[in-house]
Amino acid sequence: MQDKYNNKTKFKPILPSHSEWPIVKLSKNMQTFIEKVSKDSYHKIKNIKKGDQKLIEELERTRYREKLRVQKMPWSVDPDDDYEFWKNVKKQLVGSTENSSESSENSNRILKSITERYANEIASVFKPSSHKFARRVTNFGFARLLNAAHSGRFSGLFRARHTLRDKIRIRGSIDHIRELSKKGTLIMVPTHFSNLDSMLIGWVIQALGLPPFIYGAGLNLFNIKLFAYFMNSLGAYKVDRRKKNLIYLETLKSYSDLAIQDGCHSLFFPGGTRSRSGAIETELKRGLLSTAIQAQLANFKNDKDQKIFIVPVVFNYNFVLEAPSLIDHFLKQKGQERYYTENDEYSTSYKISKFLFKFFTKQSDISVSIGKPMDLFGNYVDQEGHSIGQNGRYIATKDYFLKDGKFVDDDQRDDEYTRTLSKRIVEEFHINNEVLPSHLIAYVGFKLLRKKFPDLDLFNFLRLPEDELLLDYGEFSIEIEKYKKVIFQFEKEGKILTSPGLAKSTNELIEQGLSNLGIFHTNLPLVRNEQGDIETESLSLLYFYHNRLRGYNFEEYVS
Repeated sequence: MQDKYNNKTKFKPILPSHSEWPIVKLSKNMQTFIEKVSKDSYHKIKNIKKGDQKLIEELERTRYREKLRVQKMPWSVDPDDDYEFWKNVKKQLVGSTENSSESSENSNRILKSITERYANEIASVFKPSSHKFARRVTNFGFARLLNAAHSGRFSGLFRARHTLRDKIRIRGSIDHIRELSKKGTLIMVPTHFSNLDSMLIGWVIQALGLPPFIYGAGLNLFNIKLFAYFMNSLGAYKVDRRKKNLIYLETLKSYSDLAIQDGCHSLFFPGGTRSRSGAIETELKRGLLSTAIQAQLANFKNDKDQKIFIVPVVFNYNFVLEAPSLIDHFLKQKGQERYYTENDEYSTSYKISKFLFKFFTKQSDISVSIGKPMDLFGNYVDQEGHSIGQNGRYIATKDYFLKDGKFVDDDQRDDEYTRTLSKRIVEEFHINNEVLPSHLIAYVGFKLLRKKFPDLDLFNFLRLPEDELLLDYGEFSIEIEKYKKVIFQFEKEGKILTSPGLAKSTNELIEQGLSNLGIFHTNLPLVRNEQGDIETESLSLLYFYHNRLRGYNFEEYVS
């Protein structure tokens, strides 16, 4: 059941005093925490790579991969001594080629130095003063742009009639997660469509009166000064997706695991990266997700009853800033040589700022849908945090970790739990997906055009000249009406959500959808021509936005 609020609702902070925030307590002892992370990951790797020779081989693999990263993929945010550090590791490894106690000590020393380096790279120190300033800047700056947009005049910058709550709608289990935040640790798992997601989720957490969360943000975002400042101020730790080696990944997981054990509310983007296709994620990265399972077991082992709750969150955008480059990347990966791409990435503070102004000067909103909280095994929980099985009975989650009455470590069991949880999150993403008018017209428009060329595969279809693709407005509006009825039925059955725009007349819905769909892009996915019919200026972008509703199979129910 969704909590009913209007956009003006203000939520009191759950923990008014900064000193009570778990993230503040963690940051005050950050150096001790980093040492703990380094030590924990060190022991995990030693346990995985048993024997000196296996460890030495892993160290050599890591050094080689890092050498390639430094040479071929350097970023401005990389440590200044990157090259020298890994050059020194190479020299030290020369002395670890023989089986001896001295060689073993040397390889252990190298491993320790690497885990310490990685732990320090990942860590981010949260400062309440910076957080407060960043929050004020976000609220003030965005609200001023919003008022200018509504008034249509520059003088609107200095008025205060509208706030971000007028632009960003939050719906879902708000009271529920606020209550659970007092009883346990929250793990938010949002969909990921845009680089703006990190800033947006930070604002949502603050707007709901929740204490700040820690979250992993892609290191590439720290190349953009605007993002770097806000993320450093809002509790983000750094995730370098260029680093695929075991030592880095285990250190990253240790950081997340131990922070959750310390009671820090956390945020994962379980899709790993932004959705390249524009579709809701169906396959999740389970690495960081598994750390919640490990943290829960550790809590139970340490006689801490603190439960960990999973909160699915779905972002609903009318358009995505990076859509052109994302869909090109997706099609290049999927079609290989059959599809050729051009780079259209937005990667500077200026371009981000320009996008934000464009967003606020259009009558386009964002919706954030918060799903029902679950335990780590995919069961819904009640207001008190008790797990409820499919039969409606309460479940003792401790039992999931017990064997012969004792808590035991079992990697295979925990992997299965993580797989089950990831499937449930995907299900919740689809249930809490809110259909905007722009989503619907893109979906129907692409389906109708695709129907005209049934003999072409996707890649040949996408290479058709746009000027040959035209839809009769009457036919288009009839199909919109049919799909709208099906989607409303899906909502009654609890399979999807609809936005207020879908309740409008079909003509109004189409008009609203066209005015918002991909408005930032040079070539629009759908437009209405001078004759009143529907055409596309970018078939690949239309495909991207169509994908938002992929997987529901609405057409099976359309008469």
